[in-house]
Amino acid sequence: GTSREVPIQKQRILLVGLYGQGKTTTAGKLAKYFQKKGLSVGLVAADVHRPAAYDQLKQLSEQINASFHGEPGAKDALKIAKAGVKALEAMDVLIVDSSGRHALEPDLIKEIESVGKAVQADERLLVVDATVGQQAGPQGKAFHDAGGITGVIVTKLDGTAKGGGALSAVAEVKAPIVFIGVGEKIDDLEKFEPPRFISRLLGMGDLETLLEHAQEAIDAQKAEALTKKIMAGKFTLHEMYEQIEMLTDMGPMRKLASLIPGVGGKMKDSDMEDTQARLRRFKIIMDSMTDEEMTDPKTVKSSRVQRIARGAGVAPRDVKELLRNYETSRKAIKGFAGNRKMRKQILQQLEASGVDLGE
Repeated sequence: GTSREVPIQKQRILLVGLYGQGKTTTAGKLAKYFQKKGLSVGLVAADVHRPAAYDQLKQLSEQINASFHGEPGAKDALKIAKAGVKALEAMDVLIVDSSGRHALEPDLIKEIESVGKAVQADERLLVVDATVGQQAGPQGKAFHDAGGITGVIVTKLDGTAKGGGALSAVAEVKAPIVFIGVGEKIDDLEKFEPPRFISRLLGMGDLETLLEHAQEAIDAQKAEALTKKIMAGKFTLHEMYEQIEMLTDMGPMRKLASLIPGVGGKMKDSDMEDTQARLRRFKIIMDSMTDEEMTDPKTVKSSRVQRIARGAGVAPRDVKELLRNYETSRKAIKGFAGNRKMRKQILQQLEASGVDLGE
């Protein structure tokens, strides 16, 4: 499968990954996640290669009131990990932050293996930055071959095409995706649920919740027909127009935001107004396009951009912004539609949520 749940129980977790992927921040977020589930958590700073890692993890543990073990300036990761396990053995969940490198070098593999054995890790979770895109695949495979990864956490996931690329690539590694980092705050870590992520990537919010809470506003048959097309990889400006119509039919952005996990209450009014205005502008622009242009946006070259902008009463840059947005969504959808395993699981989960895709 492409997703799996990390159990809410007493366990030891080792976080691994290359330099700059967000391991230390993720250690803090993961600790907070387990605390919210009622478990006590201890954090161990075993990253001996990045001087700031100790201070960062210490600050995070103070911020969330978690137990902490680290030895500033020490260079022996194995020794720190062993001492950490001993010092924090009373904790329900122990999270060990390990060293990263710019590449997976033999000494890093050796260090990860020895630390993993010393702490008797139940979970070895690979932390991958979504912005690396397709590179996430080879990275994941290398770590998996080195130390038997039990799960993957994808960080910095803001719903871009690269984020979709990273998820598709990671899905090829035998280890499932367990969490996604969706923002900078300590609470911005979510369990990975494929249909929820996909629907958000497509700008539809959480399909399941939207269908539950907005049946009066959304024509469920239209929503299902659109989802079916998108899951088959069909995504022209016609589909994008339908998406926007569904979003705008639901009323003010504030009402909509409250239905989207991780967004409700966090979006500023000005951001919501900007989004609402952008969606309205996109619709007006598409109303000025021919059927040929809507079906094949590649035909919209510079002279057509000028004509469409004039017809819609907007600047040419607004037309280009729409085309950029469309292209980002199209690439992401293509990545998912082409990944059979992930597609199958998404279809199963959508159908389990009562969305009949007739497959």
